[in-house]
Amino acid sequence: MSHKTLFLALVQHACSRNYQQNLARSFDGIREAAAKGAQLILLQELHTSAYFCQQEQTSYFELAETIPGPTCNRLAELARELNIVIVTSVFEKRAAGLYHNTAVVLERDGSIAGIYRKMHIPDDPGYHEKFYFTPGDYTDKAGINSAFTPIETSLGRLGILVCWDQWFPEAARLMSLAGADILLYPTAIGWDEEDNSAEQQRQRSAWRTIQQAHAIANGIPVAACNRCGTETADDGNGQIRFWGSSFVAGPQGEILTEASTEHAAVLLVELDLSRTETVRQNWPYLRDRRIDAYADLSRRYRDHIKN
Repeated sequence: MSHKTLFLALVQHACSRNYQQNLARSFDGIREAAAKGAQLILLQELHTSAYFCQQEQTSYFELAETIPGPTCNRLAELARELNIVIVTSVFEKRAAGLYHNTAVVLERDGSIAGIYRKMHIPDDPGYHEKFYFTPGDYTDKAGINSAFTPIETSLGRLGILVCWDQWFPEAARLMSLAGADILLYPTAIGWDEEDNSAEQQRQRSAWRTIQQAHAIANGIPVAACNRCGTETADDGNGQIRFWGSSFVAGPQGEILTEASTEHAAVLLVELDLSRTETVRQNWPYLRDRRIDAYADLSRRYRDHIKN
């Protein structure tokens, strides 16, 4: 079997309220990764701003931009200069009053290979994303829902999902069934400082475990790039300590590389994408799926069984 090698890098850093400073940190990480041989670079969720979703405030809609727009254009130039593929994350203004949390894949020539608009939108203490983001809406030419479709690039088929999406095995499975070579998750997640240490570690462990499970269940690598640092809401009524811990897992869930919880990092890993076929031959989950018995997965809850 021929080997298909991919050099993947993740750029983890803290964010401030200064757009230029945040973009410079991302640029520095990208350049460092490219100098070490990275071909594909994954950035963290909403990496050009502080995590504004800690509170509901209409003034934050001013942070949104079009696609293409300032961030995409500058990163496209860098992708072209360094001959790399970049996965960036943008607060997208699609139309007046319509906004998305959007990942953009930039090809080596600077063109936009595709976009993915976050599908699962949380509304939790400190994560008021439903106030800001509309879920992605995807239909093909026949009007059929085409959500969770990989983006074709010169390096392979990238299954792009965003943060809260990483908790849903359905999204990972659908990306895998559409031929994704790898799952990539731009992320912004951290601890509430009021939680005790044991609870914080349970949360971080669950976050990593669920994504390792996606790798195992689908036989493909998974990468999650998270921010680090502590961010306080503008009104002073909230604070999140982002737990970093960006990592890459192989197709059997093994941790290949991982960043610290506290510090900026540029992670680089060499992936043999041909391992997917070997793993799936020995662990044939796709072969043994009982697709004839799963229809109820499209229901919110199986009330008809109880009644």
